[in-house]
Amino acid sequence: MADRTVADLVVDRLRAWRVPRAFGYPGEAIAPVVEALDAAGGDPEFVPARHEETAAFMATGHAKFTGEIGVCLATQGPGAVHLLNGLYDAKLDSKPVVAIVGEDITGPLGGAHEEIGLSRLFGDVCNQFVRYGRSPEQVVALLDQAFRTAAATRSPTCVVLPRELQVAVVPDLQPQVAGVLTATPGEPLARVLPHEADLDAAASLLTIGQRVAILVGQGGRGAEDEIVALADRLGAGVATSLLGKPVLDEALPFHTGVLGEAGTTAAAQLMGGADTLLLVGTNDPWTDYFPMPGQTRTVQIDIDGRRIGTRYPVDVPLVGDAGETLRALLSRVADQPNREWRGTVEASVDRWHADARARAEAPAEPVNPQLVLHELSSRLPRRGAVAVDVGSVIYWYARHVELPPGVNAQLCGTLGSMGCALPYAVAAKLAHPDQPVLALLGDGAMQLNGLAELITVAHRWHEWADPRLVVLVLNNRDQSGMGGRRQVGGRDGPRRPDVPYAGWARLLGLHGVRVDRPDLVGAAWDEALAADRPCVLEAVVDPDVPLRPPEPALADLRGVFAEGDAARRIRDRMLASRMTVEAEDLV
Repeated sequence: MADRTVADLVVDRLRAWRVPRAFGYPGEAIAPVVEALDAAGGDPEFVPARHEETAAFMATGHAKFTGEIGVCLATQGPGAVHLLNGLYDAKLDSKPVVAIVGEDITGPLGGAHEEIGLSRLFGDVCNQFVRYGRSPEQVVALLDQAFRTAAATRSPTCVVLPRELQVAVVPDLQPQVAGVLTATPGEPLARVLPHEADLDAAASLLTIGQRVAILVGQGGRGAEDEIVALADRLGAGVATSLLGKPVLDEALPFHTGVLGEAGTTAAAQLMGGADTLLLVGTNDPWTDYFPMPGQTRTVQIDIDGRRIGTRYPVDVPLVGDAGETLRALLSRVADQPNREWRGTVEASVDRWHADARARAEAPAEPVNPQLVLHELSSRLPRRGAVAVDVGSVIYWYARHVELPPGVNAQLCGTLGSMGCALPYAVAAKLAHPDQPVLALLGDGAMQLNGLAELITVAHRWHEWADPRLVVLVLNNRDQSGMGGRRQVGGRDGPRRPDVPYAGWARLLGLHGVRVDRPDLVGAAWDEALAADRPCVLEAVVDPDVPLRPPEPALADLRGVFAEGDAARRIRDRMLASRMTVEAEDLV
């Protein structure tokens, strides 16, 4: 029997932590671990990406779509540097990822040409845990601590393993270590509830509110029923952050949609008219769209107390799990909804839906990108996953795609890095090969790394029970980075090369559909979703369709304010703030 090495021990620990797969890019410094994974027979499996950055995005995507710990591998030097973008995505969106980095500095002069100070390199992004392996006896405890820290802090961690350590023989007398079981990283590791006095104060504040707004973030996952029950009890309107978009059924008549620059006018109006605000598991950075400070009494629920009050002034902080905390609030909040406010909110939602349809149907040359996403909405499979990239596609997704209940959607919400959607989609598909997956991206992201990662799709799709992975590419040839923000005459700006994306897919043995006529958009979606293999749907769209962010604060619903002194002061502050913004825009 061959001697067991530390690389074999790494595989054992991944298996003990129930890691189904590790994403990475092979190289000399990590080769022993990759070889050990190959010899493991797929438990866990090694998934080679085309680039270390996409490997890290895949690990983060795995954590986002499954709630499990993602794992990525890379070598020292440039390979390690390439991991940073995906790891920062995990850090800023609070997802557990473990990076295992190989290092080989055994050159003739004691150093290698790729040597980089890895502790300092990962010191910020993996600030909760960065450690070097020094001896075989240390490796088990080191890896276990990395996984525990990632799970407990919902953040990326890093373990550096020198190559000479990876090939070292594990001493025969090393004690056997039992398998480690962990709570699901996406959930609290313990039952966390706020203090009774804080729950009573929050319930009192919410009960006396006349115009209650609830903003839901990704931390509201698993508490859908409680959020809806509380909203009905208070007659509240609901909005979500971009990351919180999949949490609630978007067909609810009081669901105003996504809040923020990429969001809806109904959500902006909800915030502008509210006198009471409940924040549930959100760290939404678009604070310009929150109510004016002093306008509302505010309760915030978050499992991480460090986030309380960082985006908006809070009257009652509730540190706890969203579901547990909301159930405790429901037992304290009386059933006295404000029907007039709820009716006002629902009328605003109806107006927004009509406006969204009109925007999607507006003529464009050759195709309105809003129409492409609008046509997808009614065709979305009732289960599966959606991965969304960064750029104008986020605006069209946020406003025009109504997610069915149970469909998981993820994006690089806080970091905002282009090139995440296709790696996310690969991770989602490998996690659930029996479910359809869609990736929504622009031609910039497709050229950045999507063309390469289609090779990964072409390599793996034959193993999938449901072969549907549809990649929408909005081909607008705009290289300015401005999208719909460009001024008149923007068509003369820099242009991105017009790559035949659907043709590239067909060269790889995948399906490809190209549409450049608005009347064929629906049929193009039907063909893509019915294909017997992964498909690239290339939509040739107008780069000059304006993004039209909603106005912050509230214009249409200001009439709901009672004309008291407090209301007039709030209104005056809102108007003064808007005039200041407009004046700055003129400078």
